[in-house]
Amino acid sequence: MRKTTTLALLATGLIALGCGSGAADKSTSSSADDKPASSAGSDKGEDAPAKTAKVGQAARDGKFEFTVKSSKCGVAKIGTDVIGAKAQGQFCLVTVNVKNIGKEAQMFDGSSQKAYAADGTEYSADSGAAIYANKNAETFLNDINPGNQVNGVVVFDIPKNVKLTKLELHDSMFSGGVTVALG
Repeated sequence: MRKTTTLALLATGLIALGCGSGAADKSTSSSADDKPASSAGSDKGEDAPAKTAKVGQAARDGKFEFTVKSSKCGVAKIGTDVIGAKAQGQFCLVTVNVKNIGKEAQMFDGSSQKAYAADGTEYSADSGAAIYANKNAETFLNDINPGNQVNGVVVFDIPKNVKLTKLELHDSMFSGGVTVALG
């Protein structure tokens, strides 16, 4: 009985530490790294939150600098005739460059990215379809070392009559994210 209680307390403590480390990551990420690259040099403490970036502009969240290169919606299927994914509605393919601006390796997680329609409806990324959209998916989803960058496609499966207006890009599932306007 004593071993079970001790193990339960140890597990609770480890979970609390894990939750605390996520909170610490979030608080440390609200620095100059959260601002678009154009304003990262003017670090004067806690200024106003980062402005919304546009396609082609660098935007930072935590250890990553994101640059959305393009977005293409209206895609019905990704892959080949033999293997692939078929959209429930339409696929929107967002090509993004992700650069690690931190001091340690960080994994880019496509499933942490969000897309929004004009009415505020939130859409999550389709990680399964992204496998077919990225020829070197193993490269895109592996750890990105400091100073390195990867290009990849984040896929969203949205209704046929919907148009995405913005993205919310995250360096992890716990980060605050940065907004990139698509329109």
